[in-house]
Amino acid sequence: FRTYSGRVFQVTFLSVGGVLLIPVLILVLFLESPIHPEAFSLREPPLMDGCWAPNLKLRLAERLFEDKVQGPESIANIGDVLYSGTADGRIVKMVGNRIHTVARLGRQPCGSREDEPTCGRPLGIRVGPNGTLFVADAYLGIFRVDPNTGEAVRLVEGGLVVAGRPIKFINDLDVTRDGRRVYFTSSSSRWQRRDFLHLIMEATEDGRVMELDTESGEVSVVMDRLRFPNGLQLLPDEESVLVSETTMGARGGLNKGGMETFAENLPGFPDNIRRSSGGGLWVAMSAVRPCPGFSMLDFLSQRPWIKKLIFKIFSQDAVLRFVPRYSLVAELQDGGVCVRTFHDPNGEVATYISEVHEHQGALYIGSFRSPYVAKLDLSQV
Repeated sequence: FRTYSGRVFQVTFLSVGGVLLIPVLILVLFLESPIHPEAFSLREPPLMDGCWAPNLKLRLAERLFEDKVQGPESIANIGDVLYSGTADGRIVKMVGNRIHTVARLGRQPCGSREDEPTCGRPLGIRVGPNGTLFVADAYLGIFRVDPNTGEAVRLVEGGLVVAGRPIKFINDLDVTRDGRRVYFTSSSSRWQRRDFLHLIMEATEDGRVMELDTESGEVSVVMDRLRFPNGLQLLPDEESVLVSETTMGARGGLNKGGMETFAENLPGFPDNIRRSSGGGLWVAMSAVRPCPGFSMLDFLSQRPWIKKLIFKIFSQDAVLRFVPRYSLVAELQDGGVCVRTFHDPNGEVATYISEVHEHQGALYIGSFRSPYVAKLDLSQV
């Protein structure tokens, strides 16, 4: 009797489960995916040994201004005063242990995904001639900001159509010493910053590097067909520009003007790049391609159908939780030679890092998501 009852229960359970599952499967099958990914080949990631060997040095960093700033993506300094743009649309200066608002580029309310395009999201920030700030806002454009008065002048409008395609996601920038030219990354002509994970997963070659002539106002294309161009750095001659392709951290994390490869097959996904005092470059990576180990993004690179299925079922925030946190800071010399690295496995102290800004013997580490700036004293590592 028990056996018969058990079989009845099993049959009933499977039948009900099947009845409930079939509509779900049909829904998933016919539901339109928000992304249309391309398959592309990635080289096997390099072994994390030698210069790239894991360590815990980044955990020696201290958190500054914790819970006073949200997502200080990029950092610049004028003297000992630090400047950054935050997730609530402000340009702030950090003096001592206090935060002061310099300017607000968009309009309130701020704080939600829906508000971000009008609130603005300042990302890359640089100091130009005469102590002015140049700011790349993901949605609103390129601005010149007076740090003393807070006056902001828009130089490029977000959404501007250049060579037949809109600039939908402005990311990082650099400016020549005379302020005549501004170079900036247009990460996508399709996706906005709030959909950055869609951009990473879709991996299409629609990113560009742009040049602005600040006297004429003309905007032109310097590099094209890039997969998520992110950080940008002018070389000292100001005729060559380096750009990190976040999606292609696997193939050529940094490219040189003229599309020559500077460094390829990095063990992580590069964000902003900045000069080091040693004549090299600091590269920030908030996720790695562990070898030995498993890299989800590498695995998915040639399986676009899985990517489409994932985004039919899960939101961006849900997918982001599946990406292991691992903060990696690397100093690279010419030719992409690794000089030294600082690691924080699991991102316990510095997480979601986006940039490394060196000043007075310390690294100030920005984040696209965390509510603090991390500071690493180089004399301790």
